[in-house]
Formats: sequence, C-alpha cells, structure tokens
Amino acid sequence: MVTQEHESLLSETERSQGRVALRNNVAAASALADAVRSTLGPKGLDKMLVSGNSPAIVTNDGVTVLQSAQVEHPTAIMLIAQSSAQDRVAGDGTTTTVILTAELLQNALELIEMGVHPTLVEKGYRLASKESMSQLDEIAREAGKEDSLRAVMTSLSGKSDEGIRAHLSKLSVAAAQSLATDIDGRIEADASLIKKINDGGRPSIETELVSGLVIAKEPLHSEMKMYPDGGKILILDGGISRRKPDIDVNLKVTDIGMTHALNAQEIADISKRVDAIAATGCNLLCVRDGIDDDARGLLLAAGITAYRRIEKPELELLARTTGAVIVHEPSLAKPSDLGNFSSLTSSKWAGVSHMQLIGSEKGGQTLVVRGTSKTRMDEVSRGFDDAASVACGLVKDPRILPGGGATQMALARHLRQFAPTVPGREQLAIEAFSAALESIPRILAENAGLSPLDEVLKLNAAQAENGSWIGLNIHTGKAESMYDAGVIEPLVVSRNGIAGAMEAAVSVLRIDDVLWANQDPSIPDWEKSDGTPGET
Repeated sequence: MVTQEHESLLSETERSQGRVALRNNVAAASALADAVRSTLGPKGLDKMLVSGNSPAIVTNDGVTVLQSAQVEHPTAIMLIAQSSAQDRVAGDGTTTTVILTAELLQNALELIEMGVHPTLVEKGYRLASKESMSQLDEIAREAGKEDSLRAVMTSLSGKSDEGIRAHLSKLSVAAAQSLATDIDGRIEADASLIKKINDGGRPSIETELVSGLVIAKEPLHSEMKMYPDGGKILILDGGISRRKPDIDVNLKVTDIGMTHALNAQEIADISKRVDAIAATGCNLLCVRDGIDDDARGLLLAAGITAYRRIEKPELELLARTTGAVIVHEPSLAKPSDLGNFSSLTSSKWAGVSHMQLIGSEKGGQTLVVRGTSKTRMDEVSRGFDDAASVACGLVKDPRILPGGGATQMALARHLRQFAPTVPGREQLAIEAFSAALESIPRILAENAGLSPLDEVLKLNAAQAENGSWIGLNIHTGKAESMYDAGVIEPLVVSRNGIAGAMEAAVSVLRIDDVLWANQDPSIPDWEKSDGTPGET
C-alpha cells in the first residue's frame, strides 16, 4: 500500500538518482562558471547583457553577469546565491568563487567515478579548507599606509580605464577612512552609509565624494533657514496632514457653521502636532509623507526647517548618521529621539536643489556620480560599490595577500605537502582541492593570452625558490613579487571565497536524488453553493 502511494506521488515527477544526478548538477555548475571565466583578471573580457527593452549592459563584473542570468537549474541558482554572498561580504572575488566551486565539483565527480564515496570527498574537502584557512594566516601581512589603495586598485583591475580606476580607488579609501568607527574595541566601516546621486553630462573623472548625505529636496518654505553650524533633527515616519477617517463615512451638513467648526478643529489638530514637534527642541524636521500648507507657516514661525516626502531608505540613512530615533507620531516625540547634525546646507546639482547634511555619528558620505550617459554612470557606480566594499573591509581587517594567482598557488603547493599526512582516501580529495586552486592562475594566464601550463609550472618553480608572495604579473608575463608589483588583495576576500566555494560544492555533493515536477502547481477547481463552476 505504501509503495503504491509513493508511486502515485511521483507519477508526475522526473527523477534522477546517484551519479546521474551528480553529473547533471556538476554540468550545471560548470556551464555557469564557463559564462564568467573569461572575465577573470585584468585581461578579462567584457560581457554584454541584453534584457528585453532595457538598455544593454557591458560589464566584466562577475556578480553582475550572474545576477542578470535567467537560469532555472537549482544548482546554478545556488552558485549565484553564493556569488552574491561573496559580493556582500567582501566586495570582490565573486568570479573566483564560482570558478573554484565548479572546479571542486568537477574534480569530486572524477573521484566518485573512481569509486571514492561522496562522504569521504566531503571530509577531505573540509580538511583541505581548514588547512587553507590556517595557511592564509601564515601568508598574510599587515597592510601598510599605501597598501589599502593598491588593494582597491587590484580589485578594480579590468574594469573601465586606468584613470577612472585610480580615481574611484582614492575616493573609496577616503570614504572608508571617514566612516571608520570604534565599536566595542573593533574598528568598523559601513559601506552602506555611502549614498549615490547621478549628475549627468560631465566626464566620469569628475565624479566626487561629498561629505554628508545629499538628498534631492528643497525646504518646505523658501524662508526656512539653513544651519551650517549644526543643530538637532527629528525624523518622522509619517506626515503632518489633516487626519482622515479609517472608514468611509458620509456627513450631512445642515449648518454652514459646522464646516467652519470642522476646519477649525483640523487646524487646531495640526497646530497641536506642530507644537509637540517644537517642544522637542528640534531645528530640522524630515518626514516621509506630506506636510499641509497650514503646518508650513507654523513650522516657519517655530524656526523649524522642514523637508517632506523623503523616501524610507533615505530616512533610515539620516537616522543612522545623526543618531536620531524614527518616530511615527508627533505626539510621541521626545527630546531623546532627536539626532545631532554638524551642518545643514543647500547645494545645486544638474539644476536641482539638494539638501546636504553632515551627521554627528561619523557617517554619511555621498558620491556624486558623473558620466556622459546613464550606461557610463551605472558602470562607474558599480565600480565604486566594489571599491568601497573592499576599502571598508580593509578597515575592519587590514591584512593583505598577494594577487596574480600567488595565493591560490601557494595554498595548492602547501596542500600537496599536507595530503600525504592524512591516511585514507581523504588525501585524494585534498589533492583534488589543490588542483582546483591551481585553476585560478591557469585561467588568469589563459585570459592574458599566455600558455596556461607553462605559466603554472613557472609560477610553481618561482614560489619554491622565492616564497609565497611570488605571483604572475599578467602585464609582463613574469613571475615576480606581487607586493612590489602592487597586486595585492584583502585577506577577507580569499577566506570567504575559499570557504564559500567549499560549502557550496559540498552541498551539491550531498545531493543524490533530484525530483523534477512535470507540472506546475495549480489552483484546484471549486464549485459555488448552487453547484455551478467557480473561478480558478
């Protein structure tokens, strides 16, 4: 009976099991990696992303390519999610993570075809990942004064021209340093505190970083004053408008005096709310919804500068940079809810008035993105996002590693020495992990038009003689010190990339049964009480 029930449940399902399921999953991962492998490194090529009526995007940013891909295979979706996680945490290394995951899966499939159980491959991969994390700490160095800038420049390799890369790198490092805050003994810098606005029609090299938050708003009244010397801000998640009943009602007016009385009552209510705001002692009011004309004069008379219809994300940024607490009703506002700002001024960009506020919580930076077209400004914006994430990551952990495939080659060489110390078939998995790491310098050489095999052998020999910081200089074709060449990257990029690739690969290896529904879920038919068919 149970067997028949199970057969009924799976009657509309395609099923692949064992090695067939693994081969299909590995094929999906390899196909996704192939889509971005040619973008790796400073000599990587660009991709043109075309979607419907939207403008085409030209980029070699791996995570942008992957997130724009229309894929349905769950393994490919899993890899895209891992790539996005790497981008959020480290801001770089997304392409490397996907390629490494695919290589780990391909090597694991070869071992499983030889008769090695997936559980043993998983155990070997975890041992290799743990040993790699320990070795990364041995290779890493503390970043010097100029190393942060060089690391950010490395993360932007292959993106836009050299002048723009250098300019964005300087801006991102300056932003990260200005955002650095001591939180419980740890230095933190939050890249999400950097707001971006577009100012088209000018060269991208004129992109600038402005202190404070810049929002395209002008004061509610032209006579409301600025506060260049600072003041207190109240943030309201609502508005100051005439109240409306929660339900639809019809009022029958029998006396014209009733209309005047109702209007007077509404004005009194608005006046009461303005008085509650003024009682807090705020100089600046920012609200999410509207402010009635009746309130405008009252706020002006109270000496309060007001801005209305500010988007919720911008309100949250204002709260974080000033230390204010967002309140929902003026009557609930207290002086303790106020935040502090050190300057409020007004500026104009592209003919539009902008409020410019510098908060007191060491936060709030605005990047004015410039370019001759929207496509160009989008490219600059994406580049700055990556650069800012890397720069802020170096504020949190200022340790660096060599680029140019040096780190992956050093780990691969170490794991080959470590593998014989592990008894059993797990050492085969450690060797496979080592081979997957070697794919990174190999692809870097391939994308630069060099011989992958020759360059990997040359790099291996150079590291054996001169140490782990020797990498492949793509521009000269020589194996040399990556520190001297200025090709360095944050430790956090490699740590998260390798650990994330291992976890993603292991998750796929543990799948031995894939069930595909042949039919999409549908809403069943139902009948009305009179027996006639209803809507489905």
